[in-house]
Amino acid sequence: MIGAVLDWLARRYTIMLAVGVLIGLAVPPLAGLLRPLLVPCIILIVALSLVRLDVGAVMVHVRRPGLVAATLVFLLVVAPALAALALAPLAAIPAVEIGIVLLAAAPPIMSAPALCLMLGLDAAFAALVMVLSYALTPFTLPTVALWLLGLDIGISAWALMARLGLVIGAAFALAVVLRATILPARVRALRSRRIDGVLVVALVVFVIAVMDGVTGLVLERPGYALLLTAVSVVANALLQLVGALVFLPAGRAIALAVALMSGNTNLGLVLAALATRADFDVLVFFALGQLPIYMLPLVTVPLYRRLMRRPES
Repeated sequence: MIGAVLDWLARRYTIMLAVGVLIGLAVPPLAGLLRPLLVPCIILIVALSLVRLDVGAVMVHVRRPGLVAATLVFLLVVAPALAALALAPLAAIPAVEIGIVLLAAAPPIMSAPALCLMLGLDAAFAALVMVLSYALTPFTLPTVALWLLGLDIGISAWALMARLGLVIGAAFALAVVLRATILPARVRALRSRRIDGVLVVALVVFVIAVMDGVTGLVLERPGYALLLTAVSVVANALLQLVGALVFLPAGRAIALAVALMSGNTNLGLVLAALATRADFDVLVFFALGQLPIYMLPLVTVPLYRRLMRRPES
């Protein structure tokens, strides 16, 4: 019975995530009740995503260390620096500036390899970059955002480094345990759908919890909430465009994979690390910044598929 339910959830993950957002906004007490589960959900989501990786396919790209290193530098260092430079002359709202820079500095969403596979992009390359980016994020994000760019997010670089390291380290440790014990290689493929079902449950709980406090802001300041949402959508799209253009010489499959990872980043991880230490408006931006991840694929997925079907010049 449980297995059938998990299979059903896995087949309808996009609908379930949208439902989770609506529930979080419509039932604020439930969002507040689930708020303490933010960090455990992030750990579980990252761990389950790592369990689902095809290690053999990922290792093929180890032979291309230059391209992998260039991608990591772009995603974790260059992209947030470009975002900060673009915002500098605009006199942006502090919460918006901090939110966009951290959006650019965060690692890719854990579902990036699966999306790349669905779109015919280089999923193995995306998986390798994703794993390495999570390993490096505890060091790169605080260094870039707090020391090099001087953002004030209410927490020291060392404290943020420790928090990110704790969350990501726990996720990697859990993934190792799951791969070694609960999911032997001979049955892992048979249970992949059920793993995805558990992943959907964790994602739904996360998106409900992340909406804690957002409903009140939307009702009190609807214009401001709409502005934050619009800015996050534009930032997501522009980061994808820049990523594609920079890596176009590497081939369309790689360039579009980098584009997808550039705009769709794991703000939830940063939110879990910050907890309540950052300004409330920044935390709200992180919550609303999840929306483009669920909305933009309606436009970008058909566009990416069309681009992949066109012959390369």
